[in-house]
Amino acid sequence: MNRVLVTGADGFVGRALCSFLEAQGHDVVWATRRNTNVGSVNLAGRGVRKSVAVGDIGRSTEWGKALEGVTDVVHLAASVHVLRKEATGLPNIYRLTNVEGTERLARMAAQFGARRFVFLSSIKVNGDQTYKGVPFREADQPQPSGPYAMSKWEAEQRLFAVASETGLDVVILRPPLVYGAGVRANFLRLVQWIDRGFPLPFGLVSNRRSLLYVGNLVNAIAACLFSSRGGGKVFLVSDGEDISTPDLIRLISRELGKKPVLFPVPVLPLHGLGALVGKREEMARLLGSLEVDSSRIRQEMDWTPPYSLREGIEETVRWFRTIHEK
Repeated sequence: MNRVLVTGADGFVGRALCSFLEAQGHDVVWATRRNTNVGSVNLAGRGVRKSVAVGDIGRSTEWGKALEGVTDVVHLAASVHVLRKEATGLPNIYRLTNVEGTERLARMAAQFGARRFVFLSSIKVNGDQTYKGVPFREADQPQPSGPYAMSKWEAEQRLFAVASETGLDVVILRPPLVYGAGVRANFLRLVQWIDRGFPLPFGLVSNRRSLLYVGNLVNAIAACLFSSRGGGKVFLVSDGEDISTPDLIRLISRELGKKPVLFPVPVLPLHGLGALVGKREEMARLLGSLEVDSSRIRQEMDWTPPYSLREGIEETVRWFRTIHEK
């Protein structure tokens, strides 16, 4: 029986992963930041759920209670969005949590006898966009841009150093945008725009973007946790069905039962508009390409995404309707 520690367990990906692992009969330790419900719950013969509040993650976080009896660790928790008022300390905030905190957890996991450490990094380590239909691959020279991506890249390097020193088996996943039930931020905003019938100026966009349904992500994480293969490797992971922004809007519209309202605006002025309203990065994601080649994890881990892109969008829209009706 495996006992898996999941950090960020109360987040979008964390909840989905913990539920998946518990359904498979594994003991799961939910590590959260502020949850005060510290204790264990027997899941009717399907393993044990233990919840532990660890506080802020950094170079001195005490992980002992969470790591007791743990065989494997999945590290999801990270500083991703930092409040504007804190922006002056941005690099240090990301480094403290994403680099120092990750190394601290890995070293303590090794001390407590954990076997494998799966780290959720980001495709941003490879870069912000791809060109001329050439997807990102694991062998590419990393080109992280900005403090968040830099912190993820540095964390990866620290983890492999810990692995070399301690024998901890490290696996790193770099996903693109993750969507599914519970998604927030830009993807949810796009679904809301479509649902409300807002006209969207992306009719002339001809980009290609890789996405990752949360159900496929947790399945890939489980494959990396429990397979004898994969140790010491980096994997890029995606649904394997790249799509343009207009086609994504059409697909979401169809599932919502709406007619897509797309009108043609040249791409260059849209970039300018994004910069003008302080949404340069968000607009770049809607207009630019980011393709991921996930063939390595498919071949070396014998992994196939259990859900298609359309099935992932269907489930996301189904969830959206439930929260919209409340």
